[in-house]
Amino acid sequence: MKTKTMRFVMTAILFALATRGAWGQTVQLEGKVRDGNKPLADVWVLLTLQDTGKASKIKTDKSGNFVSIGLARGVYTVEVIDAAGNTICREQNQQIGGEGGAPVKVDLDVSGPCKAKAVTKEDVERIKAENAKATSINALISQYNTLQQAGNWKDAEPILKQMVAAEPNNWRFYQALGAAQFNQGEYEDSVASYDKGIQAAQGVVSSGSTGKDANKPEADPVKAKQGVGQMLASQGNAYLKLKKNPEAIAAFTKAAEMDPNPGIAYFNLCATQYNTGNTEGALAACDKAIAADPNKAEAYFIKGSLLMGAGKLDAQGKYVPPAGTAEALNKYLELAPNGQHVGDVKQMLEAIGAKIETSYGKKKK
Repeated sequence: MKTKTMRFVMTAILFALATRGAWGQTVQLEGKVRDGNKPLADVWVLLTLQDTGKASKIKTDKSGNFVSIGLARGVYTVEVIDAAGNTICREQNQQIGGEGGAPVKVDLDVSGPCKAKAVTKEDVERIKAENAKATSINALISQYNTLQQAGNWKDAEPILKQMVAAEPNNWRFYQALGAAQFNQGEYEDSVASYDKGIQAAQGVVSSGSTGKDANKPEADPVKAKQGVGQMLASQGNAYLKLKKNPEAIAAFTKAAEMDPNPGIAYFNLCATQYNTGNTEGALAACDKAIAADPNKAEAYFIKGSLLMGAGKLDAQGKYVPPAGTAEALNKYLELAPNGQHVGDVKQMLEAIGAKIETSYGKKKK
């Protein structure tokens, strides 16, 4: 249960990290250059990808229009250069992404906000530093991906620590670091890393930003809220390894409240409550896990086992379990006919005189 959860979380992280700043898809850019209402013909539009410095240059037609096909997605500096070689328009940090294959539209008015401003020496140095930092982080991400795919968590951990040092507010890096530490049995360190990641992600959520920058998914409040839920669930697993069941229960409870898909968190809570002997809490969590994911076989097994243990003897001395016991146990058999608890489930059904069903709702003849 816990291993699969961790692998799922790591797969999601790797996909996001692997695509950061290195887009495999391209887009079509369609633009117009004008001076107020007057189109500017035969001027050059220079598009410079800020992460790499790669530039594309296109000339406007007699109507001031220009088209660039096969442009890499990313953040660009856009400049308009006149016939004399002067930069008359400059816009930095322009996100060129596009969705659903639709062309990206750009309108450049050299008399308005696009009007070029003098670039200071400080501006140049700042841009160089930002580009160098982005290049360095991308290189670290590449190293981490290679190590993660090889399951080399020991060497991946220091790489992740460098990523965290470079971007201390990036909750995704803390999430990956916590997972790497968990996989090495460094549970205390894992809990601490998840704590920092949760704090960073909650900062994004509380900021109320509408961050939709495809190059920075960590700035998206929606993704950050999902990340909080994922990290709380993973932190709960680390607490279980440390035999800190109350802390694990608290983490799983918060995870279920935060995660839009809380099935795993509720099941973890169900299992933990079961192991601590809290029958009432375990049953409530199991029911929530089943409601969130009706195909979670293990949840039915725990629920059936709990109900089985809550039965009483009738006047004739016959053991009578609560209503729903046989249904929960038979549902487990339907969902996991080769599961590890099949033998136990059949014994419980036989003990209460219930018929074993080959499929849910259809009794064996």
